[in-house]
Amino acid sequence: MTNPSITVVMPVYNVEKYIVAAIDSVLAQTFTDFEIVIIDDGGTDRSIEICESYTDPRIRIISQKNRGLAGARNTGILQSRGEYIAFLDSDDIWEPEKLALHKIHLDSNPRIGISYSGSQFIDEQGAQLRQAQRPKLENITAKDILTRNPIGNGSAPVIRKSALEVIAFGHHEEPQRICFFDESFRQSEDIELWIRLALTGRFAFEGIDGLLTRYRIVTGGLSANIAAQYESWNRVIQKTSGYAPEFIAQYRDEARAYQLRYLARRAVQMGEGAFALSLLKESLAISYAPLLKEPVKSCTTLVAAVMMRYLPANIVEKLAMRWTGGKVAA
Repeated sequence: MTNPSITVVMPVYNVEKYIVAAIDSVLAQTFTDFEIVIIDDGGTDRSIEICESYTDPRIRIISQKNRGLAGARNTGILQSRGEYIAFLDSDDIWEPEKLALHKIHLDSNPRIGISYSGSQFIDEQGAQLRQAQRPKLENITAKDILTRNPIGNGSAPVIRKSALEVIAFGHHEEPQRICFFDESFRQSEDIELWIRLALTGRFAFEGIDGLLTRYRIVTGGLSANIAAQYESWNRVIQKTSGYAPEFIAQYRDEARAYQLRYLARRAVQMGEGAFALSLLKESLAISYAPLLKEPVKSCTTLVAAVMMRYLPANIVEKLAMRWTGGKVAA
């Protein structure tokens, strides 16, 4: 047997509501020379039972104790046979041409280590929202990765396996186990890896046109989740400053302001208008960069937060339906 061109790594943990749509979107790809490595990360629902119902020989299921998203992705990379690695979170969906377009992009540009694309937002039921991630696609620098993370989400990139091998390291408790993502992170593990890879200067980051990932917005979270995400992001900054202190010193404030604005947008999605306003206030106190460089996005976030904070819920929902086509998603 010849090795497939692309390995799709799909961590699975208690996602029985979404897993069929995710797997079906891979099997529907126009490019077919791939394998799907499903990592059973110790969940307790019917997710893996559903995965086992598929008979496509390109699907492999690997079970492990719960290690979190970073640990599941690491296992998938280690088990991969493809030249390229594509990550798909098991609550997201791909457009049928995604793998084909990234394969062309990477084959044509050996200097590119990570190829990515924009993403369309969908709600919990899979309905399309009006908003999308349309990132910067070219001339990506390490600063862009730190401050704006153009990759956007974990289901957007397709990565050259040789690029991941450059930044591999031994697990701090199990040195014989090779890691790529830092498993001490339960959030922000992707941005930590992107920064680490970008700072090597060995591979370029470049995007392609199109909204090729459908990124699911799951509402109903708690503000505590935002606090945990911010704490995790700060750990990324702390870790990176250990080996690139000048880089972090130069761009820390701008990056922190953008991160706080992003978290304010998440707070709006969760219906936490007052919390969103406090995050925006803190962002502006650190740097005006998000407001000056992206005034429309910043002002839209502010307006959404104010509406969420002060207007009756029924009016907010009506306005949200006009603007996003679904839940509020600043």
